Amino acid sequence: MTRKLLLTCLCAGLALSPLACRRGKAKGLGHEKLVALLQEEATYLKKGGEDIHPSLGKMTWTIEKVDVTEHPADEVFPWRGSIHFKIRHESRDYDGNVTTDTSQKRFDYKFASAIGKWIIDVPPAKTR
Repeated sequence: MTRKLLLTCLCAGLALSPLACRRGKAKGLGHEKLVALLQEEATYLKKGGEDIHPSLGKMTWTIEKVDVTEHPADEVFPWRGSIHFKIRHESRDYDGNVTTDTSQKRFDYKFASAIGKWIIDVPPAKTR
């Protein structure tokens, strides 16, 4: 019985070893697919940004640009991306006048090859 169990574990290990030894490269994910994934993230951010209470006014997030660049020297994060928004906020003043503010917002991402997803790139904290 022990010999059969050992043989089964050995066969299972050999069968799974190519999956475990595969490098962290995003195989099968080309530039176009990664741009599409980042575009989905931009759509998600847009929806969340425009979802505010009506008493606070109206927000309109316009996706201006989605950039993806390759960084082949970095095996952990082989792709970097950014999403650029133009944000328009309309609100009413206490006297009824409509005030419109426009701003720009940029979100930076890096593609984590280990999990196959875009993650937000948080810059390191500034120290004094």
